[in-house]
Amino acid sequence: MADKPKAIPFMINQVEALYPRIDKPYRFDNKENRSVPCDVDDDGAKYEINFNMTSDQAKKLFSQMKAAYLERAGSNWPEKFDNPFKKKEDGLYEHKSILKAAYNGQPTRKPVQYDASNNKLPDDFLLTTGSTVNIAGVFVPYNTKGIGTGVSLRLNAVQVTNYVPYLASSPFESTDGFEVGEANPFQSEETEVSREEVIEEIVEPKKVAKKSASVKAKDPEIDAIVDDWDD
Repeated sequence: MADKPKAIPFMINQVEALYPRIDKPYRFDNKENRSVPCDVDDDGAKYEINFNMTSDQAKKLFSQMKAAYLERAGSNWPEKFDNPFKKKEDGLYEHKSILKAAYNGQPTRKPVQYDASNNKLPDDFLLTTGSTVNIAGVFVPYNTKGIGTGVSLRLNAVQVTNYVPYLASSPFESTDGFEVGEANPFQSEETEVSREEVIEEIVEPKKVAKKSASVKAKDPEIDAIVDDWDD
């Protein structure tokens, strides 16, 4: 019995994460036309991360993929395979790393996520597009009828070196009105008066007025407070 081929590891450093879906299994839903969370044994369930890389990074990765392919290729395999990277208008190249959620009915280990200091991130950590990451896994050369030839990048782990905080998208359009950070019209920058002090200023003159009914002149400080409330 032939020995099982040794896995060929890869490491891609300092690339931009795109559409990471590695906190749980996902599958593509044709009705919704998007990837949705699912169970590990659902058809098409997988963990996946796309990434942007520079031209130099792409050349290095493709060279490693070709070497892995030639090392694993059988006698009936084609000598080469097409470059699978997608070149973008900004000059960057996009590719992806995938791990099926299960093989032959057996769940796989979910990709582990680490921070820059190699601390393991929470199991439900939600990586975001735009974050900078290192990606580790193994090359899987293939020559499959109906699919073709190539080398897939089986995902094992992701290290987050620069995290872009998650921002939930709003269903609304921008409009005129209240904005976070507007000045508080009820607080003066020069004097901050507590609620108790305001009550004391209002109540104390009334006590004086009861003692002397002949005092009818208005207190300018009370007028100023009342005017502020009206504003």
